[in-house]
Amino acid sequence: MPTYELASQVAIVSGAGQGMGRAIALRLAREGAAVAVADIDSESAMRVAAEIEAEGGGALALQVDVTSRADTERMVAECAAGFGRVDIMVNNAGVLAVTPVLELDDRAWDWQMNVNAKGVLYCSQAAARQMIAQGEGGRIITIASTAGKIPSGKDVPIAGYVASKHAAVGLTKQMALELGRYDILVNCVFPGIVESEMLQVVHGEIAKLEGVSEEEIRARALATVPLGYFQSPQKVANMVAFLCSSDADYSVGSVFDVTGGAFPYY
Repeated sequence: MPTYELASQVAIVSGAGQGMGRAIALRLAREGAAVAVADIDSESAMRVAAEIEAEGGGALALQVDVTSRADTERMVAECAAGFGRVDIMVNNAGVLAVTPVLELDDRAWDWQMNVNAKGVLYCSQAAARQMIAQGEGGRIITIASTAGKIPSGKDVPIAGYVASKHAAVGLTKQMALELGRYDILVNCVFPGIVESEMLQVVHGEIAKLEGVSEEEIRARALATVPLGYFQSPQKVANMVAFLCSSDADYSVGSVFDVTGGAFPYY
């Protein structure tokens, strides 16, 4: 595994209490960064922070609702107070509802748009202001989705999620153009089909809609991956670690693929 020199860096990872967020927080900590583990579930955040500290890293657990501007501003302020600065913001918090488009109601729509798009805005604004005040640049990385580039398909009814991720990708690219003058490098990561609790929920809900087994849905999804296996959260964390490093110091406004070749046509 490549190693990157992040010992002087301070990172915030939203949605870091489980899955990809946990993997990203742990990887950045293992690279030497101090990590603010932010999650709406305080117990999950504290567990991941404890994991980091048990390995000798610096961590701060923060309960944060990314749909609250006040919460995200507090998140950045507490991170800066605890570690002295903020260098990296990883927008990982995300939600998904399996809902056919004709049944997509305001509650499901707003939930996904608020977390997946507005949350990216709030976290990025708060972090960028801190980075600008520090005067030394920084990194903002949004964990998007291939659903932010292409529709999920007629057999995967997640229109609200698709719309919210398209919004997040567009926002991230525009932020990259506006924040580049401050040496704040903003990029997106596109995970593929990640082995996670969310994937299990998605497969379960689709199976119910179609009246088939979860195993059939899982096999169908796996057949789209040329490498023949679903990716682990650590695969996503590896890409994030690279983007936080000096090796990626001229990458701006780009989308980095971590799909295992599952979606070669976008």
